[in-house]
Amino acid sequence: MIRKMMVLLLGLILLPSLAGSIELYRDGDISLSIGYWAQGWYQYVDPEEGEEINDFMVRRTYFSVKGTATPELSFFMHYAGDRIGQDGLDNSSYGLGTGLALRDAWINYKLLGDDLMIQIGRMYIPFTRNYGTTSTKALLTTELDWGQGGIRSGIFYPSKVGRDDSATVWGNVLEDKLQYRLMVGEGVEDDDEPGGNPDDNLRFAGRLSFNLFDTETGWFNKGTNLGKKKILAIGGGFDYQRDLVWQGEEDDYFAYTADIHLEMPAGDGAVTADAAYIGIDNSANGITSSDLTSGTDGDIITGQLGFLFHGNIQPFVHGELILPDASGAEDTHVYGAGLNYYIKGLANKLTAEYTLVDCDNDAIGDTDIITVQAAFGF
Repeated sequence: MIRKMMVLLLGLILLPSLAGSIELYRDGDISLSIGYWAQGWYQYVDPEEGEEINDFMVRRTYFSVKGTATPELSFFMHYAGDRIGQDGLDNSSYGLGTGLALRDAWINYKLLGDDLMIQIGRMYIPFTRNYGTTSTKALLTTELDWGQGGIRSGIFYPSKVGRDDSATVWGNVLEDKLQYRLMVGEGVEDDDEPGGNPDDNLRFAGRLSFNLFDTETGWFNKGTNLGKKKILAIGGGFDYQRDLVWQGEEDDYFAYTADIHLEMPAGDGAVTADAAYIGIDNSANGITSSDLTSGTDGDIITGQLGFLFHGNIQPFVHGELILPDASGAEDTHVYGAGLNYYIKGLANKLTAEYTLVDCDNDAIGDTDIITVQAAFGF
């Protein structure tokens, strides 16, 4: 235990010296930059059914390369590791548990400036705000929602660690107040388990977001802007793939969402809040510690609230209800409360959070989780 703690502390001390973005080359419109960002975690996990876990891990480590070839043509790449060192996790092909893998990689071409762009490669699925547009480097809470891969859970929709190999048409119109995204991707493939896609059907996903005040025009949004913007964004999205297979039965996967995000600056602080609803028909994957299993229907309701003080101290709370529709299935409630301390911007911070995963199914039971995080980067 002492040795693990010393290794983690040494890593956290070294990370700030490594973190940053360096422009390697620029000649007119041609440019090339590299960057680095990482999170170190300690977690104490106390399940009602099972043994306690003391776990040190590198939650995320991202090496990035980005650049431009012309004013219209750009590229971006994340080479990443995820949950490196987490007990019982090893999927090196996706950079989970051990090893590194290609996480994001795309080229983007502006057909009509920012009004109409086409992006091709591996990227976020334009569906929810929480894991469809929000950068994991700029979350309000410690982690993503439980139903979308947060802390020690999985993602209910088809994904390659929250991404898909796809082509997306997107842009910003109506004085940049409205952002639209429409994706055609692979989704579940023929050999995926527990589902399958024997007819090799394409996946379709899309999202609209309208901002009443300040705009959000980039590919990545922020879970909080630390009072730098006044945001009221109303959004919605869908995700669909035809004729997938669960336990020998063929049916369509479909999910839809509606969400609202608010950020109001107040002196040297801000109030940040959001809420979302997701409806699911034939979930592609089950959600950990819940009765929402693969191939079943359900609903997810989430909410987050944070208060920023003195520009760098931000307590927050969040809640999530996972409501499976299957006969005899029980609900799961996820509650969390924590504190962010910002060292420099959104990417450089210290966080501590307590989370309770409360499943009404006695066979699954409750789980208490304490997470301590140090994140450094750009």
